[in-house]
Amino acid sequence: MTRARRVVAIVPAWNEAGAVEHVVDGIRASDPEIAVLVVDDASTDDTAAVAEAHGATVLRLPFNVGIGGAVQTGFRHAVAERYDVAIRLDGDGQHDPSEIRKLLEPIERGEANLVIGSRFADGTGSYRPPLTRRMGIRLFARLVSILGGQPVTDTTSGFVALDRLGIELFAEEYPHDYPEVEATLVALRSGLRLTQVQVEMRERETGSSSITFVRSLYYMVKVSLALLVASLRRYPRLEEVRR
Repeated sequence: MTRARRVVAIVPAWNEAGAVEHVVDGIRASDPEIAVLVVDDASTDDTAAVAEAHGATVLRLPFNVGIGGAVQTGFRHAVAERYDVAIRLDGDGQHDPSEIRKLLEPIERGEANLVIGSRFADGTGSYRPPLTRRMGIRLFARLVSILGGQPVTDTTSGFVALDRLGIELFAEEYPHDYPEVEATLVALRSGLRLTQVQVEMRERETGSSSITFVRSLYYMVKVSLALLVASLRRYPRLEEVRR
């Protein structure tokens, strides 16, 4: 009899007390067997307390390390606790936990090590970002597709599922500054099998995005340069990641 896979949902959160309870409840409603790990990035509100009250395990970081550091902390926890599969979704409510099953199915069928929940995988999604954000999304997708050798439609999604190999890779190699785009390139250059599934994405449940028009332009330039530099690096191959 095959042992059931242990699955953990990693939720990085910074000052998301108003949304994190709905995220945790949504994950538990989608599948009560999924463990929920909230990585509290030194929030100054009640994010950690709210997450714990709704049944999540919470890792409290002593100081703010940013989204990349918080996510990598979650992956390292998943390695230490020997989880077989990890889902990563944001603490602000934009990712719909009811769509987790879509991301898990290719991994369960043995078709992928990394599954990206893409807003643009098949053209049927309703997500319509502002012009500058749309330009950035398309630019990054084109660059990663060229540098990684595989078509990718949504490198900024952040809604992903990974098997044990993907977890171990990202526990060791995960960018900390605007990480999602470069992490996709890391996965492809390391030889992970990547696939995409169409998902819908909600608007933020609370707060507002910090990415303004000027920051969007800065982001596009900075991340594009980071991708070009990253493409020159040597990343660990799958045989080096295996434990």
